[in-house]
Amino acid sequence: MRIETNEKLVRRNRQIAQYLFFVTFAVLIGGLFIINQQTASTEDTFSFIVIAQALLLPVAFISTIISVRMTNQWVRVPRPENVIREGLKGISTRSVLYNYYHNPARHLLVTPQGVFVIITRYHDGKFIVEDDKWRANRTLLLRIVNLLRFDGLGNPMADVQRAVAHAQKLIHAIEPNVEIHPIIVFTDPRASVEVISSSVPVVYYNGKKTIPLKETIKDYSTADKRDPLTPDQIAEFEAVTLSR
Repeated sequence: MRIETNEKLVRRNRQIAQYLFFVTFAVLIGGLFIINQQTASTEDTFSFIVIAQALLLPVAFISTIISVRMTNQWVRVPRPENVIREGLKGISTRSVLYNYYHNPARHLLVTPQGVFVIITRYHDGKFIVEDDKWRANRTLLLRIVNLLRFDGLGNPMADVQRAVAHAQKLIHAIEPNVEIHPIIVFTDPRASVEVISSSVPVVYYNGKKTIPLKETIKDYSTADKRDPLTPDQIAEFEAVTLSR
């Protein structure tokens, strides 16, 4: 399998996440300094301090949210691209994995079995999916902790729909008869998913077993046994999308 990862984007967003952490820290320290100054302030500076506090609080809140989300997406380990790579060991050498080139289809996989969009979740804990609706099986305390960490699961099915629609737009410009298959992958080994009914395969760690991503993909096959994209079509696709 050949792997193409947008390393430039990964490095840039990782640096942004780190910079935002220090910016948030500096804003919080600045806010505490101004609060301490308020008790010793004169009447002339009181209005300035009140205005500064009113500005710093929303800035600190917004920068904290962005910093945490950027850290979860670009710094947190295990990295999605590494988990996917490990899960695809032994797959056909004619396969190509594209990481972070086709957002919101962050991970796009072309194999002899078909073209796949892989949506990842870094969350741990227990989750239930029924009729394509997700819910977390967590205690009230864990829900509060996750709220403070801005660590909600979001809507995996909505993310799947956006990613598939974008991938179809790109792929169908090269080959309109290719079907895009979505897969949801949990990258944290502590995640446990009870799948009651889901139109999208859900892949996650199961005890000491490795992630069964390769087996899920092998369940797909084209009727005529031909690759969904020829080598020339893959080269054309890369020329259009990887140079952006």
